[in-house]
Formats: sequence, structure tokens, C-alpha cells
Amino acid sequence: MAVALRCLVAPALAASGMKQVSQAAPPRAPQPCGSAGAELRRWTWNLLAVISPSLVRFDAVLFDLDGTLLDTLRDIAESMNESLQSMGAPAMEIDEYRRYVGDGVAALAERALPPDRRDAGTVARCVATMREIYSSRLARWTLPYPGIPGLLDELAKRATAIGVLSNKPHAMTTALVAQLLGRWHFSVVLGERPEVPRKPDPCAALEAASILASHPSRILYLGDTGTDMETATRAGMFAVGALWGFRDRRELEAAGAAALVNAPREVVDLL
Repeated sequence: MAVALRCLVAPALAASGMKQVSQAAPPRAPQPCGSAGAELRRWTWNLLAVISPSLVRFDAVLFDLDGTLLDTLRDIAESMNESLQSMGAPAMEIDEYRRYVGDGVAALAERALPPDRRDAGTVARCVATMREIYSSRLARWTLPYPGIPGLLDELAKRATAIGVLSNKPHAMTTALVAQLLGRWHFSVVLGERPEVPRKPDPCAALEAASILASHPSRILYLGDTGTDMETATRAGMFAVGALWGFRDRRELEAAGAAALVNAPREVVDLL
């Protein structure tokens, strides 16, 4: 049976540029998101997972933070609304922020401000005010999503390495992980840093892979936005979309999700 499986999947693996994960594979250059090679790799991974899950092995899971591990929406929205109102701009409904988060605080401020007030100076003032407010109330309402503690417990039992990669400012990212996810050991926690390009640039994801001591092809990347799916694909990781997060199925699939999960417990079935 094993020989037959190898005969079946080997041509697809070769065509996609992938190595069987049971063999050591040298690092490769990140692939452009949406490329034919990336699409074939996603198809091949799905085929392997159906035919023989034992052939698909991930030794690490890299998580997005906001909308994936933690439900931060209310704290982010209320902080930005307070910042907007302090500048004489109208507040928005909390649910509207689902479309705006995920690409860093500056992008959030630019999207939340009225179109006629998006000059660089106004955006910078809004960002500074929002960061000050948000830092003072970082976890007033924020909690892990239902099922996340159970998933992290299961990964710990399996000795699967875990990490966090976020576009949230680095100090806020590390503070939230320490405060709300401190019972689990994360090998790497990276937020937005001035010297490193933000997601979807794969640079930080590849940095995380190096710290996790895992080849990118053996890392399952779980996130809730198109930015996350693009990041994972460009880094050569297995992109999994979290449907409990801020964005919808359509965005995740369009951005290259190789798999979608409705609940955290479903991630274990992909390992």
C-alpha cells in the first residue's frame, strides 16, 4: 500500500516542487502568492491529507493573534473610536472593524478616518492616540476564542512547537500572549517591528520558521484574514483559514487557503 501511495503522489510532488515531508528538504525561495506552483502545492497537500494523513506531517503551528487565538475586536474598536472622537471624527460600529483590522495600526487608522482626513499627519496623530488608549486597556474585553485552550493543550501533549506572528505592534503582541496565553510555551512571538516588513511579506514568517527550527513546508499557519493566507503561501507554509475570525470564507479562499476550519479542534485533524 505504501509503495502504491508513493507511486501515486510522487509525480504530483515533483511537479509542485514539494518534497515528501518525511524527507529533509532544503530551504527554498518564497513563492509568489497565487502562482500556478502555489496552487498545485495546495492541491497536492489536500490529496495527501485525504489519501494518507500519515504522509502529511507538521512539526510546528504558527498562529496569527487577532481573530485567530484571541477575540480582540471590541478592545480594538473601542480604542480606535475613542481616538477618532478625540479628533472630532465619527465613531464606527464595532462590527465594522472586522474589515479593517489585520494590516497594522496605521492601516487601521487610515481606513477608519473619514476619506477627507487621511493625510499623513492626521493618520499619525490617530495612530499615536489609539496606541496610547489601547495600551491602557489591552485586555479589558479580550479573551481566547472558545476551543483555543483545548487546541493548545493538545499541541502541548503532542510536543508540537507553536508560535505567534502578528501585525499588531510587537510590545502589545507579547503582552497579550503573556497575559492571556501564558500557560502555554510559545517558541516564538513576533509582532510588528519597524525594521521588518509587515505581513503579507513572508520575511517575518521565515524568521519564525528559523526560530521554530522547522522547514516552512512543515509548518501549519493558522490565520483569519487574506493577509494571513498570502503570508503563509509566500513563505511556503500550509495556509489554514480560521472561520471563527474577522473575515469570511470567500476572502480566505481567494487569498490561497489550503484548508478551512470551523473550530479550533479541527486543526488537530490536519496535523
